[in-house]
Amino acid sequence: MNPVMADWRGKRVWLVGASSGIGAAFAETLSRHGARLALSARRIDKLRELDWPETLLLPGDATDPASLAACREAIISAWGGIDLVVYLAGDYVPMSVGNFDLAVAERIVTVNFNGAMRLAATVLGDLRRGGGIAFVASVAGYRGLPRSLAYGPGKAALIHFAECLYHDLAPRGIGVWLINPGFVATRLTAKNDFAMPALLTPEKAAQAMVEGFQSGKFEIHFPKRFTLLMKLIAHLPYRWSLPLIRHLTRG
Repeated sequence: MNPVMADWRGKRVWLVGASSGIGAAFAETLSRHGARLALSARRIDKLRELDWPETLLLPGDATDPASLAACREAIISAWGGIDLVVYLAGDYVPMSVGNFDLAVAERIVTVNFNGAMRLAATVLGDLRRGGGIAFVASVAGYRGLPRSLAYGPGKAALIHFAECLYHDLAPRGIGVWLINPGFVATRLTAKNDFAMPALLTPEKAAQAMVEGFQSGKFEIHFPKRFTLLMKLIAHLPYRWSLPLIRHLTRG
């Protein structure tokens, strides 16, 4: 369904939201595979820790169109083109009715969804056959979950956006990858006060992403022992799935 990316040597890859967590681990993995990296994040100090050979460090705000445009211009000036763009920026605050904060919710949706759209608008004209754009969403976007009033809806919108974009770009030979992780041990998931089944390290998540790009599939989801269960629940009728989710997440 997508171009197969098995040889990363010389590939020009722009990672947006690469300063920590999955983004930093994926950047390190691609660097070992010989990719040429452009790394964007708000914190330049964190980016400097990821300064590998042939790496462009581009401090910027993933939600700011002007900042994204400046990063894109620097990349085109340095490389003349981009083979793959990956949106990894994300935000998360556990939120339910009892602590619903509209300003925080809107910030989370802006990072998790609007930023991805703004990045797509920035680079669509640069994408070429054999390359493309990837979005890191979440299995939390499959179905509504407790304590996810802001995070889940933004990820669900991102899943839908990637699906729509695929229909437009696939006929041109341009890839659109949807990456849906389960639980990964990062500073964001550290906010959770519940057991996280099948919790992965960022390094394991990064390796699963590399393997997913090699497969040519549209959706890259991991770990399978957890994500397949979430997929099954998402395909059940609401009269079954909603009580089941309440049962599995209670306490």
